[in-house]
Amino acid sequence: MNEAGAIIGALGVWTWFVLGTVLLLLELVAPGAVFLWFGIAAFFVGILALTIALPWQVQILVFAILSVVLIFAYRRYFRARTEESDRPFLNKRGEAHIGQTFVLTDAITQGRGKVRIGDTDWRVSGPDLSKGETVKVTGTDGAVLQVEKVGSNG
Repeated sequence: MNEAGAIIGALGVWTWFVLGTVLLLLELVAPGAVFLWFGIAAFFVGILALTIALPWQVQILVFAILSVVLIFAYRRYFRARTEESDRPFLNKRGEAHIGQTFVLTDAITQGRGKVRIGDTDWRVSGPDLSKGETVKVTGTDGAVLQVEKVGSNG
């Protein structure tokens, strides 16, 4: 009997409940919904081992398979579903300005300039243009708005 078999043999089915508890506590420290599924799998194997006499090798195999299945199920069904926010641009302020037009407050020279939006100066990138030109936001690169001259064909 190897080390894993010795541990499971010494503690019996309680090994799985102890392991499940440890994994769930790890999830509290390192969130990411990975240890959660391993912990649930361990509890499931513990319950299974209480009801059916299984060799420790089968218990470990069931734990491994169930862990993988639970993680893939989580990623496929739960993680993929995102709720629509009432503030979709909360952490993407620049994207909220795509399609809008603004007047350059600083000329774009060597690809960089500025526009004023509300009470904030935004850095912009685009073709060299003079101060006072009207530009349209076409995209973002981090906190820099990508712009083109209004009326240009891009």
